[in-house]
This record gives sequence, C-alpha cells and structure tokens, in this order.
Amino acid sequence: MKALPTLFLFILFIAPLKAQMDASLLKDIEKIEPKVIDWRHYFHQNPELSNREFTTAKKIEEHLKSLGLEVQTKIAKTGVVGILKGEKPGKVVALRADIDALPVTERNNLPFKSEVTDTFLGTETGVMHACGHDTHIAILMGVAEVLAKHKNLIKGTIKFIFQPAEEGPPPGEEGGAKLMIKEGVLKNPDVDAIFGLHINSGTPVGTIKYKSGGTMAAVERFVVTVKGKQTHGSAPWDGVDPILISAKIIDGFQTIISREAPLVDEAAVITVGKITSGVRFNIIPESAEMIGTVRTLDPDMRTLIIKRMTEMAQNISKAYGGEASIEWQNNTVVTYNDPGLTAQMVPTLEKVAGTEQVVVTKATTGGEDFSYFQEEVPGFYFFLGGMTPGNTTPYPHHTPDFQIDDNGMLLGVKVMSQLALDYLNAQ
Repeated sequence: MKALPTLFLFILFIAPLKAQMDASLLKDIEKIEPKVIDWRHYFHQNPELSNREFTTAKKIEEHLKSLGLEVQTKIAKTGVVGILKGEKPGKVVALRADIDALPVTERNNLPFKSEVTDTFLGTETGVMHACGHDTHIAILMGVAEVLAKHKNLIKGTIKFIFQPAEEGPPPGEEGGAKLMIKEGVLKNPDVDAIFGLHINSGTPVGTIKYKSGGTMAAVERFVVTVKGKQTHGSAPWDGVDPILISAKIIDGFQTIISREAPLVDEAAVITVGKITSGVRFNIIPESAEMIGTVRTLDPDMRTLIIKRMTEMAQNISKAYGGEASIEWQNNTVVTYNDPGLTAQMVPTLEKVAGTEQVVVTKATTGGEDFSYFQEEVPGFYFFLGGMTPGNTTPYPHHTPDFQIDDNGMLLGVKVMSQLALDYLNAQ
C-alpha cells in the first residue's frame, strides 16, 4: 500500500517533464520563427547602450500590450515587464532577457548591420549587439506571443522580464538586475523561480550547455589612478612618469594570477581594458588612468586578488616616485544555478533539444548580472547554440566581427516556453 503515494508523486512531479511538447504549442512556435528573426534584425540595426534603451523598450512594450498582457514600464529606467496569468492558479515563474548593446563598431557585411553611433565615456563609438542580446529580446517576445495563445496550458503566472544595462550602467548611475530587484521586479506577484539563457557564438545551433552550481564569474570593475610629475619629454629625470609606472603596475597585476592565485581551485582573470594618459608626444604627463576587470569564481580568491592588486598598485607607484589609488565596483556576483532546480529542469532541456544535444559544461570567467536574481530566488541559466554548424572559426562575443546564426533562436523559443510550463505544471 505504501507504494501508491510514491507512484502518485512520481506521476505528479516527474511525468509532466517527460511528456512531449503540446502539438498545438509546437506548431505555433514553428510558425512564429520568421517574426522572431525579423525582430532580431530590427533590434540589431537599432542597438542602444545601457540605460539608454528607449526605442528598444517602446517596441517591447507595444508588443506585450498587443498580446493583452499586463505591462509595467520604466523599471530600472528602461526595463519592461509583462505579466501573463494562466487559466489555473499556481506559482509564479520569471523569464528574463537582457536588452542593451555595446560600444563596439560593427565590422561585417550583414544586411542588417548596425550603423548606429553614440558617445561612450566621452569617446565617439559605434554601437552593436556584439553579445547577442538582440536574439534574447526576440526569443522572449516570441515566447510571450505563443504562450499568450495557450493560457489553458499555464498553471500559474509568467513574468516576462526585459532587463536593461546587463553590461553595466554608465559610471555614476544605477541600473541592471540590481536596480530592477530594488524596484520590486520580483514582487507583486512574488516570483518563485527564474530562467534565463545566453546565446553563444562558439556553440553549434541545436546544442544547449549548462552547469549546476557556479556557472559564471563574479565581476569587479577597477579604476587605477596614477599620479606622477609632469615634465618635458626630453628630460624625464625632472619628473615622474605615470605611463611607465602604469606599465609596471599592469605587469605586476599579471603575476598575481600566474604566481599567487591557486588556479587549480578555480579560474581567475585580471584584464586592463583601457589606459588613458597624456596629450602630446613630447610631454611626460602628470597622471594616468587604467580601467579594467577582475573575474573570479571563488570568494577567497576574489578577496586575495583585490587585496594584492590594491597593495601592488600603491607600492609599485611609490617605488618609482609616484602615487596610486584604486577604486572598486562590483558588477556581478557568481551566477549560481540552484542544484535542485537544475536537476528538475534538465529533463525539459533534453525533451526539447534531444538528450545528445544537452551538454554539461565547465564554469566560465564571463559574468552575468542574472546572478543578482539568483540571490533572491532559485534560478537556472543556460547557454544556447548560435554558431552555424561546421564553422571552425567563430568570432568571440564583444568583438566587431561577432555573428549569430538566426537558426539558433527557434530552439530558444521552444526551450524557454517549455521550461515555464513544466515548472508551473510540476506543482
């Protein structure tokens, strides 16, 4: 007699994840693919920088309202949220897409290439969806449309979160997931779990990668200011060269990774991405500024690296007669896939993509502010293939040549739709 409750629980919780996709839902998803591709091309041609996604937000808002969803706007400045209530009561699940682009000048021959320019940190630059956020927007808009047609399949409520400033707000501003949470995006109704994806230019179309636990790195932004003494370029002995000191500091930072960080435990990265100094070839300037990032997957290693970089910048500068200070800004924490939620939802990935196409991956030193949502509620974040099969030289994210195959988005719509339904129906 005791076997009956066990069997009942198996049917109640596991069977819905093993069933096939609803035939009518699948048909509507496949029909919407051309619209998803068109949306992606529109957003790619009209990219907007973090906290400046005004046109992007307006188009998302109009689409969600056309579906009859309850729509909230101007969350975290330009964020948009759509709320879809199913025909049956239940839990609340959130699906998230990031919507901002990068200060990158596009360099390819795509017919929907971005020609947009803007000013970033005082520098004129091209603007490009060089990380695939345009595909994320289009995928989630597609998910919203097909699920709005199938409210009879929804046991509970789905929140569609279109998040600005994932790449980080401009200096001096708040933004991104952190600000959305602060402004209550996970409340009213309260979210029980959240799902997100990131398309990947190095993973073939049709493949999904995931990892339970720590998946992506904590990200810090640092600014080192070096003060020297200005003098004529012909007489360096009369001054203190902040450019030379900066070079020594950069070199020293890398020895923290190569000689001090226990890389057998987890990966870590220190990168200086920008250095600014001087105005003329024959003047040794008074100061220099370096901006960069630290990526860590281990809290103790993060503490060690921040401590040693601070000490090294100050001591190296002093050794050469200058002064240095370093400012820190935390951009993300570790993207942590809740192990229980991950185990629960992997059968959905396998059902939709095929067991052989779902691959366990290693943690990466990329960062994601989706991690802040995961600090508040259980979350699951995975990687979607966006590389044309057979391509052996994909272009990396955040580069002028970055490209994504449009054919990768259909699987994204299928998986995100089914994750929401399976999570809600497994109650």
